[in-house]
Amino acid sequence: MSTSYRIGLVGKPSVGKSSFFNAATMNDVPEGAYPFTTIDPSVGEAYVRVDCAAPEFDEECTPNVGYCDHGTRFVPTKLVDVAGLIPGAHEGAGLGNQFLSDLNETDVLVHVVDFSGQTDLEGEPTEDHDPRKDIAFLEEELDQWYLDVLEKGINRYESGYTTEEDAIEEELAEQMSAFKTNEDEIKRLIRRIDVGFDPAEWDDEDKLELAREIRTETKPMVIAANKMDTPEAQENYEEITNDPEYDHLTIVPCSAHAEKALKSADKADVVDYRPGDADFEITGDISGDQEQGLEQIRDFLSEYGATGVQAALETALFDVLGVVPVFPGGANGLGNERGEVLPDCYLIPPNSTAEDFAYSLHSDIGDGFLHAIDCRTNRQLGKDYEVESRDVIEVITTN
Repeated sequence: MSTSYRIGLVGKPSVGKSSFFNAATMNDVPEGAYPFTTIDPSVGEAYVRVDCAAPEFDEECTPNVGYCDHGTRFVPTKLVDVAGLIPGAHEGAGLGNQFLSDLNETDVLVHVVDFSGQTDLEGEPTEDHDPRKDIAFLEEELDQWYLDVLEKGINRYESGYTTEEDAIEEELAEQMSAFKTNEDEIKRLIRRIDVGFDPAEWDDEDKLELAREIRTETKPMVIAANKMDTPEAQENYEEITNDPEYDHLTIVPCSAHAEKALKSADKADVVDYRPGDADFEITGDISGDQEQGLEQIRDFLSEYGATGVQAALETALFDVLGVVPVFPGGANGLGNERGEVLPDCYLIPPNSTAEDFAYSLHSDIGDGFLHAIDCRTNRQLGKDYEVESRDVIEVITTN
């Protein structure tokens, strides 16, 4: 079992978003190079990789969910494929507002961008489109959406609807609670942009800047530079990653097509491929054309180290959100009373304590928390111990 993080897959139509979703989850959502292939947000199970702790104890794990492959644990996470956004979505263009509210259900975003430049802002076929425009358009749409909500909060505050002692950060935190923000965070961001706490003194630029700060804090984003198996995409990638203006972005080179092809071939016992690996082995009989296609994918893997689909998901969870994987240990070290070995791997928020971890297991376990034990060292851990990646921890509780 793991705390269910939700990664939102966003982008304009026809950039390979459904292909990315299908490659990551191996679900059969319809793919098509036309706008609005995805109408309802599809939710699938994808996996992130964690080095399994069991081999360190000379044990073999027995996962309850996900699976383990040669010491690599594949831990489930939720992937939400949100239908393609087009310019003006925040004003209701396309399927605008529906998409934007679907995003609220997510913790971090992966923005799939067609780096080959072969689709325009509406998702229609074109040539030489600059992927920078896609990156900017999506950020601007989200900023405008946040700004609309922010302004409603400011208007409520200024209309005297609230009592006088209410501070602006309280009003905004309440208005923007759907974005999983709070008073302290709003206060910190207002201080960061240094506009003071009287909204009557904020101009339009100040409001937009605050909306943008709240958006980047509450919906952090990774760019999946898709279609990187084309020369045009490689050229654009080189240019954009060398442009200091884009240093603030995390960009992962990616070919959803290559990942899907390898997973399908693996399923058909034609190749031996483990998601996220830098190579694969051809194990079945294939035609000359198939071999040529696979060798092109191999060239791509050796150039970029992987197809990028796994890397984009793991970058989003582990690098951007700082999520920490932790294994609950048992009374005899790793097992539980049913004889399962490390059956679970939990994904928990950064800076979590041993007590927080106990609560993520079950509220009763948290309520009765006495102390924890580090199963590697047998050291006793107090409730304030900050858990680290791949800790194996047994919780001692009165419940």
